[in-house]
Amino acid sequence: MQKSVRYNEGHALYLSVIARKEGVKRGYLSKKTAENSRWNEKYFALYQNVLFYFENEQSARPTGIYLLEGCTCERVPAPKVSAVGRDSSDKQQHYFLVIFGHDGQKPLELRAEEDADCSEWVEAIQQASYSDLIIEREVLMQKYIHLVQILETEKVAANQLRTQLEDQDTEIERLKAEIIVLNKTKEKMLPYQSNQEEEDPDIKKIKKVQSFMRGWLCRRKWKLIVQDYICSPHAESMRKRNQIVFNMVEAETEYVLQLSILVNCFLRPLRMAASSKKPPISHDDVSSIFLNSETIMFLHEIFHQGLKARIANWPTLVLADLFDILLPMLNIYQEFVRNHQYSLQVLANCKQNRDFDKLLKQYESNAACEGRMLETFLTYPMFQIPRYIITLHELLAHTPHEHVERKSLEFAKSKLEELSKMMHDEVSDTENIRKNLAIERMIVEGCDILLDTSQTFVRQGEPHIATNRIPETPVDRILACLCMSNFQLLFPVFIHSSPSTPPFSHQTSLLQSHTNVWAFLIKLHVFLFSV
Repeated sequence: MQKSVRYNEGHALYLSVIARKEGVKRGYLSKKTAENSRWNEKYFALYQNVLFYFENEQSARPTGIYLLEGCTCERVPAPKVSAVGRDSSDKQQHYFLVIFGHDGQKPLELRAEEDADCSEWVEAIQQASYSDLIIEREVLMQKYIHLVQILETEKVAANQLRTQLEDQDTEIERLKAEIIVLNKTKEKMLPYQSNQEEEDPDIKKIKKVQSFMRGWLCRRKWKLIVQDYICSPHAESMRKRNQIVFNMVEAETEYVLQLSILVNCFLRPLRMAASSKKPPISHDDVSSIFLNSETIMFLHEIFHQGLKARIANWPTLVLADLFDILLPMLNIYQEFVRNHQYSLQVLANCKQNRDFDKLLKQYESNAACEGRMLETFLTYPMFQIPRYIITLHELLAHTPHEHVERKSLEFAKSKLEELSKMMHDEVSDTENIRKNLAIERMIVEGCDILLDTSQTFVRQGEPHIATNRIPETPVDRILACLCMSNFQLLFPVFIHSSPSTPPFSHQTSLLQSHTNVWAFLIKLHVFLFSV
């Protein structure tokens, strides 16, 4: 047999008395019994999380107690009742359940006669939880701590404001004292000012003349200072520097115009002509002649726009940053310079085509070309890097050592000189190879020694050997000499003599004799002598 649970009955009776007097919610409700499922009207009183019910409102001892901690309360629809078992009363009843948080306890079924009364009971029971009170207490405690911190901050701010007000009151008292002193001083000066107002008119005229003289002397002094600076070496150097910059802008404008003519009057029309049905020139030849001329034009258009923007900010002329942008892009000149002689050679070969030569003369007759040929425009980029070096050299000659751009301009000049030397070396190597190939083609049987890229052409001429004439033929034979870096080539050259042509001179070069209209090439015998 299980023992009954003991509890503090006296304290429970005490709480029931308090619930009847001070309960959160009190009133009559109908309670459904568990034995016969009948509804009995009881007087209920809710105090904190304990629900007491009595037989009636005058009962001193509670009939039952429900602990509501951890339970839920919700409204339920009225159960369906048959017509036989329906009460004679027509009043509508409002039902709600108190559900406990475990399986061993059946829910408590209650009903109220009024809808508002039912809603109030449901809301009161839902809020009757000690854990909710604890959470609400924590929230209120945090708000209290926050308000205490705000109060402390306000107290500190009030103390600071009070201190500032005291300081301002002290400052106001000091200013009042100074105003009093100034007023007394002004009162003392009034007689002196009245005496000045009564000055003699002659004295006033004298003072006015003195004022004019002081102004004239001041202006004269400043005029001398400005004239001295204008005549100083520094001002002269700055004038020359500005003139160099202006000349550079004009030269860059002219150069961009020349590149524009090269691209718009020659390159793009020839590209279109190469795409026609009967092209006078191929696309490969156009690329070989012009190479990257269009890219160079775009680069210098950007540089020219930057120069014009700097001129707009005159007298402040800052150019170093423009050269910093330009320097990494100038490597495209290496390819153009390396290809220059080859492009002229391709152009000369293309001119042998009558259609191309006629079309090219038509392009060259454009008013923008001003009578200049295509070869002239192809030569302009060759001189641009040296022109920049000369301009920077002149600019540095008139730039003070303490100038902010001095180091940047020196760096740009050194980089351009390195690039120019590299381009010169590449051009020299390329020209040497082409000259060796030209000489090798003049020899009928060829010469493998000249195909060596390490061979450098030194000079050509004729040794002091008498000229022999072939009997019964108008042909003179001379012994030609080519001096290379590691070898010397000696071979006979046969020259046709004619009464209408002057006698052959020994100073005539091999290439000149080869291109003479009266000369014809006979099989040459090459003698190699190691130096």
